[in-house]
Parts: sequence; structure tokens; C-alpha cells
Amino acid sequence: MPSSPSTRTDMRYQSVHIDGLEIFYREAGRADAPVVLLLHGFPSSSRMYETLMPLLAPHYRLIAPDYPGFGHSSAPSPAEFRYTFDQLAQVMVRFTEKLALTRYALVVQDYGGPVGFRLALAHPERVAALIVQNAVAHEEGLGPLWDTRKAFWRDRATHEAALRANLLSFDATRLRHVGKSPRPERYDPDSWHDEFAFLSRPGQIDIQTELFYDYRTNVERYPQWQRYLREQQPPTLVLWGKYDPSFAVEGAHAYQRDVPGAEVHLLEGGHFVLDEACDEVALRMERFLSGVMV
Repeated sequence: MPSSPSTRTDMRYQSVHIDGLEIFYREAGRADAPVVLLLHGFPSSSRMYETLMPLLAPHYRLIAPDYPGFGHSSAPSPAEFRYTFDQLAQVMVRFTEKLALTRYALVVQDYGGPVGFRLALAHPERVAALIVQNAVAHEEGLGPLWDTRKAFWRDRATHEAALRANLLSFDATRLRHVGKSPRPERYDPDSWHDEFAFLSRPGQIDIQTELFYDYRTNVERYPQWQRYLREQQPPTLVLWGKYDPSFAVEGAHAYQRDVPGAEVHLLEGGHFVLDEACDEVALRMERFLSGVMV
């Protein structure tokens, strides 16, 4: 078990202004502690780390921002803001500079992977360690659900309706959490109800459709990210929920091709493994970080 019980007394909720956008973030831990930057997935927000952060706060400064268009950050329309992963990453780079984060362990989940790898390529000297939780950087990590998504990239007009059902419907939102878990009773239905409520806000479907159309650029950049891993050899911990319906476990093992010393653990959980295995994730992260963050 983690060395400290979960408590919310150290959580802080703040915002900063970046290029006319209000970027919300959660923070926990001492200001002088080693920094852990946590990048969230889709369609979540920094809220996905709410249970994890207090467990690690006794030893680390944890910072989890919301991207533009997500959570409590500004969500301008696609006519006012270009929703691409390059653009999200640029905002996150400026976010780290605004908070003077010059060295950090990078935690990436789902969309956090494409955002985080762009940060790592832009400033490899800032990344002290990499923690991957169901974030893909290799083609074999893309499961069968991606067939509809790849068709959308090839022919947007023909496949947009199917993509919205595949990615943005209530059933898809629930499936992202429960996945193929043999213990669905362990999942709090508030998770997917809240996320679907977020997706149902005015303008959100258009924002998320634009961003997911750009997801094709992530697959195109997998070779660049793999080269970064091979050349930089960042200390790497992979914590993978094995019941994920979107990202296959082959994507977890693939990291060891590029970083042979990477730790890879398949956990009893789904795409959002913190839903089911938060204590184990905290324990493995604390052990890993204690050896690489000094």
C-alpha cells in the first residue's frame, strides 16, 4: 500500500491564462518536491487523477492540467481555436513554462500520449522519466475498434456518423471504462455519466470530432516517438489495464522493443485503470519514481 492514506487536504485547484485561454489544473504536494506532470485522456480531464494525486503528494509535486476543450479549461469553438494535437501540445508547453516546470516525470494516459510525446520531442531534457498508462505509440496497440476510426480518417464525409457512434455515444463512453472487465460492479457509473454529460455540452461534439480527425497524425508519428524512446532511453514504467477495449495489451509490451529496461505491468483494470487499481498504480509509481527522481 502507499505510504500515506488518501486525503484531499493537500489538493489545490487553480487556473492560469495562456494565449487568451484559461487553463485549469489540479496540484498537490510541496512546491519544492520533484515534479510529476500528469496528462489526461479522452474524454476525461485532470479529474481522472483525483484519487491518485493525494497518494503520491507526500513525496512529489503533482500537476494535472486540462487541455483546451476539456474539463474546466476554456473551450472555444473550432472556428476560434484549431483543435489539433500539435496545438494542444503547444499550449501544454507554454503551461509548463508558465509554472517554471523544467524537469518532471511525465505521466501519459490515452490522449496524454500524443500530447506528452510532443512535449518530450520538443524538450527531451525536461523529461526525467516516463510513465505510460494505456497510451499507444505502436500500431499493434490499436485494437479492432480502430477500424471505424481509420475509415473516418480515410473518408471523413462518409464515415463521420459512424465515428460519432463509435467514439462519442453514451454506450461508447461506458465501454471505455468497463471494457472487458470481469468485475463491472467495481466501476462507478458516475464516471461515464459525467463524461457523457461533458460530451453533451454545446459544441463539444464538434470539438471532439475535429480533434479526433487529427488523431491520424499521431499514428503517422509513431516512428518518431519510437526513435525518441530508442535514442533517449528515458526510465519507463508501463501500467496497462488489460481489459481495455480500445488499446490492446500488445501496445504495452511494444515499449520494451524501444526501451529494453522498461517495466511493464498488466493490471486488473480497463482503459482507465485508476478506476479499478488506483492503490496498485500508486504503489508501483512510488517505487519507480523513488529510483529515478532525485
